[in-house]
Amino acid sequence: MEQIKKIWKNSAVYGMIFVVAAALITYVMVFVVYNDENALERMLTMMFDCGVDVICAIISAALYFGCMKQKEDWARAFRTLNVCVSAGLAVNFLYWYTTSIPELRIFVFNLTILSKLIDLWMIYFFYLYMKRTLGFEGKIANIAKKLFPILLIAESVVIVVNIYYPLTFFIDDAGIYQATSLSVLEDIYLIIASVITAILIIRSDNPKGQKAAGMTFICLPLLNYATVGGTFGNASQYGMILVSLIIMYSIIFSNKSSKLAATQNELNMATQIQASMLPSIFPAFPQRDEFDLYASMDPAKEVGGDFYDFFMIDDDHLGVVIADVSGKGVPAALFMMISKTIVQNFAMLGISAAEVLTKANDAICAQNKMDMFVTTWIGILELSTGKMNCASAGHEYPALYHDGKFELYKDKRKIALGARKNRQYIDYDIQLHKGDKLFVYTDGVPEATDSNDELFGTDRMIDALNIKPEANPKEILSQVRASVDEFVGNAVQFDDLTMVCVEYRGA
Repeated sequence: MEQIKKIWKNSAVYGMIFVVAAALITYVMVFVVYNDENALERMLTMMFDCGVDVICAIISAALYFGCMKQKEDWARAFRTLNVCVSAGLAVNFLYWYTTSIPELRIFVFNLTILSKLIDLWMIYFFYLYMKRTLGFEGKIANIAKKLFPILLIAESVVIVVNIYYPLTFFIDDAGIYQATSLSVLEDIYLIIASVITAILIIRSDNPKGQKAAGMTFICLPLLNYATVGGTFGNASQYGMILVSLIIMYSIIFSNKSSKLAATQNELNMATQIQASMLPSIFPAFPQRDEFDLYASMDPAKEVGGDFYDFFMIDDDHLGVVIADVSGKGVPAALFMMISKTIVQNFAMLGISAAEVLTKANDAICAQNKMDMFVTTWIGILELSTGKMNCASAGHEYPALYHDGKFELYKDKRKIALGARKNRQYIDYDIQLHKGDKLFVYTDGVPEATDSNDELFGTDRMIDALNIKPEANPKEILSQVRASVDEFVGNAVQFDDLTMVCVEYRGA
């Protein structure tokens, strides 16, 4: 299972390797076929006799590379379509240079079977690409969704039957492809898929340029098919397909890129707005000697659902909050801003930590139509005594530095805010002495994952805190982040990573 996950994560890389290998096979085989001594003559022969195959294979690899880093479903479908084209080119090349060789009749037969199956899947992935880029809807789209896989399997069976009985074609003793009177069976799926997909393209609510670009994949190969008289395996048909892919890539991908750019600008603005909501100037209260603190938040996406906050409630009380909203991205960020404001407003009333969470939960539940929730930890530090009144709404256990080392403090915690109405929260007190520190964090720290899907865990987090436990809060956060980064390596960050450290220096 772990190996399958690795392959899936790197599927784009493996696809790129495949299309490049297909291009190289096509290119290298030319020198195998044309093995005369003069290198210049070999090159000229390749250019004239094999130009279509070689150029198309290189173009296919270039197109694949162009959308290799895109993670959307439409990009995956386009890459898969490209893999089919690359495979078709390589098989087509081998077919043309082994046909008419009686000794290779079985090899030619197998290449023919493979070529026909590749063409079937190429048509299907074209349909998926159009569906994911143009967004097919309605009764016809629902029919196509159910009908196309059935037809694809049935057509594949028809082709595979030729292994046992010459149903639609056979390779004669001279190694030449021969179609039977039932070869029309191979065209049923092509005709139905092309007609229905064309109708869906035309009926889709998209710009005319995108519709026209999609139609080229249907029209250009058909035009080529009619021009060459339906010759099987003709190299120019892949040339027409590549022209179509270039047109679709240039128009549809360009349009997608423009929309993505506009969305990225909006996300950048959202990132700036969210960052401005979090206190980010350190030292936060330079005029106060009783404490020191530092905080950081690194979202997994452009905007995140984690937040932290700290504020003076009155001259003797410091409020510290850290929270983690369910979900990620823009919805979580919006919910985060609402939750942050609500919690701070109630904390400023001067009530206990438990009362803050109880009132905040009632306020959040009253308008929580999306059924989101937020785990929250709040601590109210009395600066004159070092007593910190705390409460947890389903949040991670804090870590307390006392007597020279950090240890996990397993506090009392209730359900997350917004999860259920009319909840009563409970609080507890931690007595901080001079030099003691409290470290709070979101689950993005212990749940940071490496390339083998192993979690960083709270044990490693405590070890990281104790690398230099006497350090100031800023250095504490830096050493934890360095340990997480070293553990994770090149793996993608899947969750927001937020930390706060408070050191009590005494009254």
